[in-house]
Amino acid sequence: MILLRLLFQTGFLATGQIWTNKVRALLTTLGVIIGVLSVIVVIASLNGLKQNVLSEFETFGTKKVYIDGRLPRNKRASHAWREVQLTVPEVNAIREHCPSIKTITPHWYGSYDVATPDVTLQGVQVVGIWPEWHEIENRQVTKGRPFGRIDEEQRRQVCLINDKGIEELDLDRDPVGDFVLISGRRFLIVGVVETKDVGAMFGGGDTRTEVYIPFSTARNLNPNGWLNYAVAELVTPEQAEDVKDEVRFVLRTMRGLEPEDEDTFEVTVMQQFIDQFNQMAKVFGLGVFIVVGISLLVGGIGIMNIMLVSVSERTREIGLRKAVGARPAVIMTQFLVEAVVLCLVGAAIGLGIGEGIMIAVRHSVEALDQATVPMIARVVSAGFSAATGIIFGMFPAIKAARLDPIEALRRE
Repeated sequence: MILLRLLFQTGFLATGQIWTNKVRALLTTLGVIIGVLSVIVVIASLNGLKQNVLSEFETFGTKKVYIDGRLPRNKRASHAWREVQLTVPEVNAIREHCPSIKTITPHWYGSYDVATPDVTLQGVQVVGIWPEWHEIENRQVTKGRPFGRIDEEQRRQVCLINDKGIEELDLDRDPVGDFVLISGRRFLIVGVVETKDVGAMFGGGDTRTEVYIPFSTARNLNPNGWLNYAVAELVTPEQAEDVKDEVRFVLRTMRGLEPEDEDTFEVTVMQQFIDQFNQMAKVFGLGVFIVVGISLLVGGIGIMNIMLVSVSERTREIGLRKAVGARPAVIMTQFLVEAVVLCLVGAAIGLGIGEGIMIAVRHSVEALDQATVPMIARVVSAGFSAATGIIFGMFPAIKAARLDPIEALRRE
C-alpha cells in the first residue's frame, strides 16, 4: 500500500515536471516518439501487406501444384521445348502413383475465333480441361452443368463460358442451350462458369472472355498442339515437400533419366511460396525491431541527458527533501518514475500519430486496406518505452539519490 502511494505521488510529481517544461519534454522524447511511430506504421503496413498477399494466395489456391516440362540449361540450344512437355500417360501416372495428390487435370490451350451470329471475337483463349478442373480451381457452374466424364470420353463439342464471354458475344443472360462457333465448329454451351478475380501478382487484371472445352475435344480441335501443363490439388498443404519427391520419382522413371541427369520438368507448389513469404515477413519484422531499437537508444540517451540536467537544476530541492528526512530510495524512485513517465508520454504520442497515419493509409492505398495495428505492437512499444525510461533513467536517479544534503543545500 505504501509502495503504491509512493508510486502515485512520484508519478504525479513527474507529470507536473513534464507539464512545466512541455517543449523540453517534447524534444527530449522525440527519439521515443519516432521509434514507436516506426513500430506502429511499419508493423501495421507489413501486417496489411501480408494479409493482402495471403488473401491473393487463398484466392489462387494454397493447395495447388503446377507440373510442367523444362529443358535443362545445357540442353536448351540442342533440344526442342516440346520434347520435354508432359504427356497424358505421365499425367495419369502422377494421378495413380502420387498419394499426396488429391486430383489433377492437364491443360490444352488454343487461340481461336469464337463467333455467334452477330459477333466474332478473334484470338480467344480456349482451354481443354478434365472434369476435375472445377474442384481444383474451385470454379463453380452458376447456370447449366459442369463437364462430366462422358463429355471427355466421347469428345463432345460442348463448352463452358464465363460472364464476360456472355457480354462480349452478346449472348442471352442464360445462354445454356445456345451454340457458338469455335474455329468454325459448332459447340453447345452447357454451362456458365463463375468468373474468378485473380490479383495482379498472379497475372490477373481485367476480366476477359473464357471458354473451356473437354480436354479430348481440345486435342481433336488442334492435333498439332501440346499439353501445356498440369495442375493438381494436394490432399493437405503440409504435403508440399512430399509431392515434389513423388512426382520426381514418377517422371524420372517414365523418362528414363539417369541419376546424373538433370530433371526435364519442374514442380511448383503454391505452399512453398507462402512459406517463403512468411519467412521473409519475419525477417522484415526483425529488421523493424532493430531500427526501432536504435531509435529508442537515441531517445534514451536524450532522456538520460535531460534527467542529468534536471538533477543539476533541482539540487537544492533534493538537498531540502533529504534534510527533512526523505530517504535515498524515495529520491531515486521519483527520478526513475519521471524518466519512465517521460518515455510513456512519448510512446503515447507516437502511438496516436501512428494510428492516425494508418487510418489515412488504409483509405488511400488499396494494397494496405487490411493494415491494422496488432495489440502486440502496442504492448511491445509501451514495454520498450518503459524499459528505455528505466535503463536510461537509472544513472541520473542514482546520482540524485547519492547527493549529500549539506553539499546540495550549499549549491546556488
